[in-house]
Amino acid sequence: MAVLAPLIALVYSVPRLSRWLARPYYLLSALLSAAFLLVRKLPPLCSSLPTQREDGNPCDFDWREVEILMFLSAIVMMKNRRSMFLMTCKPPLYMGPEYIKYFNDKTIDEELERDRRVTWIVEFFANWSNDCQSFAPIYADLSLKYNCTGLNFGKVDVGRYTDVSTRYKVSTSPLTKQLPTLILFQGGKEVMRRPQIDKKGRAVSWTFSEENVIREFNLNELYQRAKKLSKAGDHIPEEQPVAPTTTEVPEGESKKDK
Repeated sequence: MAVLAPLIALVYSVPRLSRWLARPYYLLSALLSAAFLLVRKLPPLCSSLPTQREDGNPCDFDWREVEILMFLSAIVMMKNRRSMFLMTCKPPLYMGPEYIKYFNDKTIDEELERDRRVTWIVEFFANWSNDCQSFAPIYADLSLKYNCTGLNFGKVDVGRYTDVSTRYKVSTSPLTKQLPTLILFQGGKEVMRRPQIDKKGRAVSWTFSEENVIREFNLNELYQRAKKLSKAGDHIPEEQPVAPTTTEVPEGESKKDK
């Protein structure tokens, strides 16, 4: 039974696994991995390669290459536990429709202060983060549904603009759990963010799904108030911040999202 159960699970997952492997970037990963091994191990391709091995055999790895491969393997497995190859290509960046304004280190503050009646939801992301790439189509879909005159969506690449990450206290460490970070701005000031940061400076576990973003940021209420603002024009006074759904995080504890 201990052998049968994994076999049944493998057979059950074959259709989904085949669709996953059929994507171009995973096929390219497999080809790159196979190409590296062929060039390094298959005569006569490897015969002309330089080597520092004591036996002079260019078709075997030397100690430096072994160390480099082990180090890269550890990094890949930490960043992507589902990786199947030592050499991987990340999924392509989302290129679909969206109503999102992209900021740089100079324009983000200017835009937040331009009209304090406008509510902003800004994603702080990094292109190298798999979690950010996975969230990109979800965030784009939210912008298509909820963007209006009084409710705008923005993004800033904190991997590129490191001073922005420092200014808004978003960690860009390779092992960080703060990417992506969503921050709600009202009146030019931060009202809430997800994931939350506990008193020890650690990110509280939070799932970046469409349902969670809508619920936690009260997007439906924000959207209705923003539409009223756009209809009333300049005669509407500056709107009061909408109270988001917040949860106190005790020190040293983390909250799993429902």
